[in-house]
Amino acid sequence: MERRAFLAAVSMTLLAAPDPAGGQRPGRVYRVGIIHQGGLNAVVVDGLRAGLSDLGLDEGTQIVLDIRDTHGSLAAVEEAARDLERGSVDLIYTAATSVTIAAKRATAKTPIVFYAGNDPIAAGLVQSLAKPGGRLTGVHGLSGELTAKRLQVLKEMLPGLARVVSFYSPGNAVARNAARLGRESARQLGVEFVDRHVGSAEELRRVLQTLQLQDGEAVFYLSDAMVTSQAELIIEAARAKKWPTMFHETSLVVKGALASYGPSFREIGRMSAKHVQRVLTGTHPKDLPVENYHKVEFALNLRTAREIGLAIPPAVLARVDKIIE
Repeated sequence: MERRAFLAAVSMTLLAAPDPAGGQRPGRVYRVGIIHQGGLNAVVVDGLRAGLSDLGLDEGTQIVLDIRDTHGSLAAVEEAARDLERGSVDLIYTAATSVTIAAKRATAKTPIVFYAGNDPIAAGLVQSLAKPGGRLTGVHGLSGELTAKRLQVLKEMLPGLARVVSFYSPGNAVARNAARLGRESARQLGVEFVDRHVGSAEELRRVLQTLQLQDGEAVFYLSDAMVTSQAELIIEAARAKKWPTMFHETSLVVKGALASYGPSFREIGRMSAKHVQRVLTGTHPKDLPVENYHKVEFALNLRTAREIGLAIPPAVLARVDKIIE
């Protein structure tokens, strides 16, 4: 009797013990495909890795990440998504709205957790934030919606600004909408908005090589993950002409852009890890609300400002959240 009582007590203890990694079965190794367009977009993946580790999902032993850098090509995104689904990954993680749209179009059954920098409802990714209603869910961080505010901040830094140059792919619906917002804001601010259509990363690089000083006075970023993948080349080309650059993420200011106004990609990746874990351990995306990341950071590189001979108005400087010396 004592032996039976002991075994029963041990069994009850094991049943009551919490599941490792939020419900992961012992010995189970999850396979997650990750698709991004390269460059700065990889920062989201760094944050995701950190978040998964914080949640107890150790890479290589409990979770395997199959990372696909598509180098600015949406066609390559679709190819990667189809390949990952054929390989029966447990989940696909996508960094950027346009990447998510392409991955959704290319797949039929694999759950997708996304980072979307633009409204995921308007983009057709989910039915609502509270009840996504399909096989997609994720994190929405303000980026495209900040287009007008970002241009306003640039104008406040350069009161005499008369012309900005923006690059985007006309085949990217998200980027086209951002360009529309940029043109409307520029008209209100009395700034000429010069949009340069670039259908690929290769075409963007060619355009940068032929850019002339008279073509603009500053570079203004629009929501296009392909353009993001080439951000460092844009920064180099602009600095050579002593043009200010306004981007959307702090890490680009660290790399030499003049300023940025937008969310932290690393923190968005870290936040996404909770959605990845929950989907892997049994929650259906349709029942997992999209989470909003509301924090916006204004970053400024004073070293770049000095190099291009720009004096930042004190009223603007007082509002900066992060200064790079």
